[in-house]
Parts: sequence; C-alpha cells; structure tokens
Amino acid sequence: MTTSNQGPSSVVLGAGLMGRLLAWQLARAGHRVTVFETGGADAQSSPARIAAAMLAPLAESAITEASVVEMGRHALTRWPQLLAQLSLPVFFQRTGTLILWHRQDAAEARRFAGQLQATNEKNPALPKVQALDAAGVKQLEPSLENRFAQGLYLPGEGQLDNRQLLAALLHELQALKVELHWNSPRTPQDFQPGATGQPDWLFDCRGLGASAQWGQLRGVRGEVARIHAPEVSLSRPTRLIHPRYPIYIAPKQDGLFVIGATEIESNDLSPPSVRSTLELLSAAYAVHPGFGEARILEIATQCRPTLPDNLPAVRHLGPRCLQINGLYRHGFMISPALLDVVLEFVNGQTTTLAASLDLRMETVA
Repeated sequence: MTTSNQGPSSVVLGAGLMGRLLAWQLARAGHRVTVFETGGADAQSSPARIAAAMLAPLAESAITEASVVEMGRHALTRWPQLLAQLSLPVFFQRTGTLILWHRQDAAEARRFAGQLQATNEKNPALPKVQALDAAGVKQLEPSLENRFAQGLYLPGEGQLDNRQLLAALLHELQALKVELHWNSPRTPQDFQPGATGQPDWLFDCRGLGASAQWGQLRGVRGEVARIHAPEVSLSRPTRLIHPRYPIYIAPKQDGLFVIGATEIESNDLSPPSVRSTLELLSAAYAVHPGFGEARILEIATQCRPTLPDNLPAVRHLGPRCLQINGLYRHGFMISPALLDVVLEFVNGQTTTLAASLDLRMETVA
C-alpha cells in the first residue's frame, strides 16, 4: 500500500457505502483523497445504515436482472478479500439462505422456486437450489422444528454487518489521512477535474443527493426493524414467502436481528406506519414465536436511490468525472463489482469488467 503525496488527487462526493469503499481503495492505491458528505460521520442519512446487508444473488434473482445476479456472485468472492484489508473486524458469513412459507402460500412458493431454477439453468456457476422437507428444515434450523413442512435452501449465499462495516471503513479513511468534510454538501459543478488547482478525479457517489444532476433517480422506501432476541436461534438469513409482505430475517451477532419487508415507491422519510410495523413484526413472529419476547431496538426508514430499470449505472460527466448510482436494494451485493469497475477504469481509462457484468456505462453529452 502506498500513501505518497505525489499520487493523483481525487474528490469523492458522498460517504455512504459506495463513497466510503471507493475513497478507501483510492487512498490505498496512493491517491490523495478528499471526501465531502452532506451528513455526518455516523451515516445516518445513508440507506446503508439500515440495510440487512445480505449477499444473496440467487434469492434476489426472482426480482432482478441477470447482470445484478452476476455482480452478486462477484461480491461473494470479493467481500472476503476486502474485509481482510480492514483493521477492525466485520461480521461475515456464507451459510446460505433459507426460504420458508406457510401452507396457504404454497402456490407463491412454487412460482418462486421456478424462478430460482430458471436462474440456475442460465447461470450454472451459482450453487443449485435445494428443496427441503420438514426434516431438512429442522436439520438446518433446529429451532424451527415442526413449524414448516417445506423450504428451499440456497447454499453459499452470505451476509455481513452493515454498521460494523461502515465504522471500519471510517476508521480506515482516518488512518489513511483522507480529508473528510462532514455536513458539507457539494455537487460536481463545484469542481473542474484536471484544471489547475483542481482534483485529478471526481467521483459522485451521493445516491439520491445526485437527483438534481441525474433526473431519472427516484427513491424506493424501505422499512427495517432491528430486534434483540437472545431466545431466538437462527444461523442464517431466512426469508418468508408471502404474496403481500414477504419478509427477510437476517441474524447478526449477539442476538441481533434485522427484519425487513416493505418496499414503497416514495421519497418519504417519515416514520413507518402502524400497519406496516404490525405486518413486519407479525410475520417475524409467525416464523419464530421467540420474537414475541424480543426487544425492539429501532424501527427505521430510508429511501434507496433507484433508476427506472432498477439497475445500477456509471456515468461519465467528463473525462475524469464519474457518477456511480442506482444501487437500489442491492447495495451491499453489488458495490464490490461497481468498485472494481471504477478502479479498473481509473487505472487504465477503460474497463472490460463492466462489459462482462453487463453494467451500463453512460456518457453525458
């Protein structure tokens, strides 16, 4: 790793997940990096702070495109490499995803299973989905004995702890002497990369903060509960199929669970409604009755930056000015791929990885 002051200078706008990852890796590569963030160091304004941080390309294939699935597969290999470079520990596991449903939702489950099998046929590099009977569910999760007659297991999928990661990345930025400006909104128009006295590179990672410059962006609201349930034993992310409110339960360390479900087309950041909260917690209780005695630590909302096709994109605003956006609900699953595409472009002024991942690269006239 080099931190020479003779390296290129780079400005990163936004210090959410994508901004922190990119600033960190640029600094490790010898860039003199400056970060401008509208909010504070705690990332309260970032969707990454409330995410479940699941790395589930096969599970997500039911609602997304093949390119996102491939980026997710890339991330499952890349995240351990990135986490190994951090000074602080970050919880990470690859024990797969468990899919469950109640008897009345069997038709929806068959449809879902068919979508996963189609993905397996198109992408044989992904582990094959495994059908489970009641004994198979019990073997994976003994605490669910006699609660579900069937399930699906998606081996190899993973998760990490989002807040541990954001804190670890901040620690690295500080250790690398990255210049950090909190509560300091900036736009690409405030800089002229390559001009005298200006940075060599500019990277816009502001998410919905870039809406004025990227008019197609919209917010997709998510609502997530953080629950302390030491009496609940689940060892892997678990999803409950339901036609109206399918939920996910992501177990973290020390009895912490992140539970989410709702996805609303809205930029509204007001607190969750009573109805959505009741549905969320009731569905979790239906998976495991131990959640009835859990303690609610937090119920939070955020809006994920989303483009019309729900896919990410990288835009060239100029020869040395890039915008990275549209991560939607897949931020932790696809950010390593976007990171590697941008780093490849910075190093060689071209990228073959973007084409192999079918990542859209645009140029603004």
